[in-house]
Amino acid sequence: MNKLLMILLMLNIVGCSHKAIYDTLRLDERNQCIKTPPFSYSKCIERTGKPYEVYKRERKEIIRFRDTQTD
Repeated sequence: MNKLLMILLMLNIVGCSHKAIYDTLRLDERNQCIKTPPFSYSKCIERTGKPYEVYKRERKEIIRFRDTQTD
């Protein structure tokens, strides 16, 4: 976890985009899949396959929904 935190901190310092951060996190998740048992590897990789554009759209929808619930 500390390694991941350091990567995120470095990315923020150099001013990388949100997409770069997302891609780095996704790569780290994929690397963690290697440690899973063989029968669950495919599902683990599948969970990390969401493109940034899809993530961004879903995130906006959730925020929009949350904001309508607090009014």
